[in-house]
Amino acid sequence: MSVQKEIKKITTNTLQRMKANGEKISMLTAYDFSFAKIIDNANIDVILVGDSASNVMAGHETTLPITLEQMIYHASSVIRGVHRCLVVVDLPFGSYQSNSEIALASAIRIMKETGAHAIKLEGGEEVLESVKRIISAGIPVMGHLGLTPQSIYKFGTYNVRAKEAAEAAKLRHDAQLLEDAGCFAVVLEKIPALLAKEVSESLHIPTIGIGAGKYCDGQVLVMHDMLGINTEFKPRFLRQYLNIYEQVNMAVQQYVNDVKTSNFPSDAESYE
Repeated sequence: MSVQKEIKKITTNTLQRMKANGEKISMLTAYDFSFAKIIDNANIDVILVGDSASNVMAGHETTLPITLEQMIYHASSVIRGVHRCLVVVDLPFGSYQSNSEIALASAIRIMKETGAHAIKLEGGEEVLESVKRIISAGIPVMGHLGLTPQSIYKFGTYNVRAKEAAEAAKLRHDAQLLEDAGCFAVVLEKIPALLAKEVSESLHIPTIGIGAGKYCDGQVLVMHDMLGINTEFKPRFLRQYLNIYEQVNMAVQQYVNDVKTSNFPSDAESYE
């Protein structure tokens, strides 16, 4: 029997066992109660309350504007819809980069005020002190390497990262540092597939890929992208499983037409 099926509640230990057992880990973003409930009931392993809420929920161009308070709101909403999966929450830009004391305070607020199970932050050696301090307080940390969207203005592009030897070497080094610091998993975003394979095989902790090929221990996508709610974002790595935008658009048009033509409400939909 698979680890995923025998477990009633997914934990960080479950993910470690899944990697050891060769079972792939499924992860999706969610930002509200209703979608979290649907996704959890569909047997997802991990829900990420991503700072991508800045893009898909608030309409910002980048992930940078979203605040710690807004992330707490989204995470609290998600937790109320979840019974089985592990919920990981992004520390937003500005809530951990300046020093490890602020990082720990931000992580504690998320854990205390939302009921979430873990936090995620971006970066390697440059945020290592914060990672260690948060973990030492008993808070599980998921790392994030490769394309780190909070650093988009430094990169200047959303192109594939770590194609050059020096950046690839740093990524390997950072991944090992994060594991040694006690991270329970690491996201690898938009890096060459063979580099992701090498890193995944070198680590004892699971890797979760997004645009990092099939050799990672798991995969994550943004819910709005894979369900076709967001129609503008179509990178190579995205597989769209539904076209909700089109279906909702057609349903709303039908509703408008029914109202305009007095077809809704009908006698059966009215009270005597």
